[in-house]
Amino acid sequence: MIDVDKLADELWQAQHSLVPIPQPSAGKYAQLDIDEAYAVQTRNIQRRLDAGEVIVGRKIGLTSLAMQEQLGVDQPDFGVITDRMVTPNDGEIDVSKLIAPRVEPEFAFRIGTELSAAPTIAEVREAVEAVALSAEIIDSRVADWTISFVDTVSDNASSAGIVVGPWRPATPEGLTALIGTDIALVQDGETVCEGPGSAVLGDPFVALHWLATAIGRYGHVLTPGDTVLAGAVAAAVPLSGGADWHVVAEGFEPVTFTSSANC
Repeated sequence: MIDVDKLADELWQAQHSLVPIPQPSAGKYAQLDIDEAYAVQTRNIQRRLDAGEVIVGRKIGLTSLAMQEQLGVDQPDFGVITDRMVTPNDGEIDVSKLIAPRVEPEFAFRIGTELSAAPTIAEVREAVEAVALSAEIIDSRVADWTISFVDTVSDNASSAGIVVGPWRPATPEGLTALIGTDIALVQDGETVCEGPGSAVLGDPFVALHWLATAIGRYGHVLTPGDTVLAGAVAAAVPLSGGADWHVVAEGFEPVTFTSSANC
């Protein structure tokens, strides 16, 4: 067993000092397993809650082959979103407060009814009340993004923040159409990555169902009002300062934000 509290301390310090740590699983935490990694994540989420933050949702990570190949992993993971991680649409993100940020275009779901710890995929569909486009800002408190699966899990699935666009009411036809809907990330007027909903485990609802059952194993459930990011449709792009960003897709209002590097 590894010292869960010590690794949590190191990641917490890295986040606030902006000095990343060496890859945990390649060094003194070589025996780190998945349950311990989620325990590390939970320790630092509790620190956020103790500081007054509120959980507003979850993120699913590593759902596309592009992201799995980019980070050298082979399965999804999940992290927690708090209110202080949310930038409003049309807002600004200061990249100087992050270590090595990247941005991903995704679908976001808003949960309307509470789910059980082991729902069916049909129950998951029924629970979704709205859909939106989103941008997830990811960052690694591990140096050079040299991470394994357990490293990113420990680091709250490498999550740093989200921007969510206007919500669109969920309909059966609209939810089915997500599989073939392309999302594009546009930087200063140029498309820098794009992909269809089918890139997310074949169907964004497969990812959402995976999340509902995965967190259920750790004693959590999705509840009304939760925002869930379904996972990136394409490989993440470096989030540089001094740029205008848009996430766009047919049938949705866009996500827009700017990135700065304030000192």
